[in-house]
Amino acid sequence: MKGPTTVLAIANQKGGVGKTTTAINLGAALAARGQRVLLIDLDPQANATSGLGLNKGQIERSVYEALIGQVALERAITGVNWDGLDLVPSAIRLAGAEIEMVGLMAREQRLRRVLEPVQGRYDLVLIDCAPSLGILTVNALTAAHGIIIPIQCEYLALEALGHLLNTIALIRDHLNPALEITGIVMTMFDARTNLSQQVVDEVRTHFPREIFQTIIPRSVRLSEAPSHGRPILSYDPSSRGAVAYRHLADELLARLGSRSPDA
Repeated sequence: MKGPTTVLAIANQKGGVGKTTTAINLGAALAARGQRVLLIDLDPQANATSGLGLNKGQIERSVYEALIGQVALERAITGVNWDGLDLVPSAIRLAGAEIEMVGLMAREQRLRRVLEPVQGRYDLVLIDCAPSLGILTVNALTAAHGIIIPIQCEYLALEALGHLLNTIALIRDHLNPALEITGIVMTMFDARTNLSQQVVDEVRTHFPREIFQTIIPRSVRLSEAPSHGRPILSYDPSSRGAVAYRHLADELLARLGSRSPDA
């Protein structure tokens, strides 16, 4: 990708919808397409950190230290076992950041500011957000050019989406008028049930331009990969999940007006 760095938040305040799975595997698939990708784990649970093979109990420099000004973000960046993909890890101490950041100047802008010095090194920055609409997610949406919203193919999916859209509108009004919905990705699709297809159809009806055509299947292999500290493209590159995330990466690059080097 040529041009300035694109920053994308992967967010949904509902837990268990595939945010971290998408962050890890979309990041790996984009890197496999020749993009330079930085993944920021902005969730105190640090599942993206452990899912890429790091011991989250042994992280010395994390996104937490960068946000509160103890270290430059660049010093928290670490490589992972996947070419083209770097990580800013999280740690459990990030859970206290919301309280500590209350007294900081322009607290909603902290992530945007600490990102500025490293953006030129990457084509894409992906931010794996916590399952909440607190100050950490607000920081991600304030720093981002766009948001990718994973939605699980289950009942009440649109209800949770409504709350997130209200937050996005507030962020646009007060903090980041350029924030766009880059896309909605349907996850955990179970072809054996009518409900999964009904939810996809409903989201397509309401958000025909935002929804990605690629649908991420429910997959045991996708669930297993993080316990081995590897993206699905490494753990089982021929699996349905790996194929889906490659397609999603290609669709995202096309949507951003980009071509992968081997396209």
